[in-house]
Amino acid sequence: MPYVNAGGHRLEYQVHGQYSPESTVIVFLHEGLGCVALWKDFPERVAEVTSLPVLVYSRAGHGDSSPIELPRDVSYMHREALVVLPELLESLNIQKTILFGHSDGGSIALIYAGSEKANGVRALILEAPHVFVEDISITSVAASVEKFEHDDLRSRLERYHGDNVDCAFRGWSEIWLHPAFRSWNIEEYLPQINVPILLIQGEDDPYGTSRQLDAISRSCKSEVSLIILPNCGHRPHRDHPDELLEAIASFIRAHVSHN
Repeated sequence: MPYVNAGGHRLEYQVHGQYSPESTVIVFLHEGLGCVALWKDFPERVAEVTSLPVLVYSRAGHGDSSPIELPRDVSYMHREALVVLPELLESLNIQKTILFGHSDGGSIALIYAGSEKANGVRALILEAPHVFVEDISITSVAASVEKFEHDDLRSRLERYHGDNVDCAFRGWSEIWLHPAFRSWNIEEYLPQINVPILLIQGEDDPYGTSRQLDAISRSCKSEVSLIILPNCGHRPHRDHPDELLEAIASFIRAHVSHN
């Protein structure tokens, strides 16, 4: 797998399809415990149904990217959005994007798209994004710590993160459970976003509620489409992949030209 340097770290990445500087590239931004491998075949399937190139990468401290020093601070998603992502896109000569963000990745996409750093964003596709902290999120993160320390979650994550497993998990869980993180809020970025948005949430998501989608829909200036999936948890792309692929293809056909 190739690597790119961005934000002072070596990041693994994967491209499905071919792209040029004129291409619109779908850029996948993973969840707090995610990495390239954890997306499995979903990015490749998105490339197939949309006929657009797809870029997937692992943030530092995840997958086979270089490790990070812990603890993270409250602004770690801001740094990913305002420093790392712009450097990565510039290094790979990607000038037009559709950002596909899941959970933490959705928050990173919103910060980037609503900032002065945003360049060439044509649309956002967001699964279970967070714009503020809810009690349900904290409760579920704390439950994950129990599973990591006393159940099989560590061994399951280790298959994907290898030597980064503690870095990935503790870098995510410790900051989310830190008292200072309760005031984390990125709603200030939403009014600057004026590209089409597809919001996706599972009805049974243990990490967030539809209040997140309501805030995004209310504050962004662009057209927002909502999909609320029954019998679905925090990972719609895993729980309902076929339905999601169809929705993504339809959204891109309706709102984004291939030019």
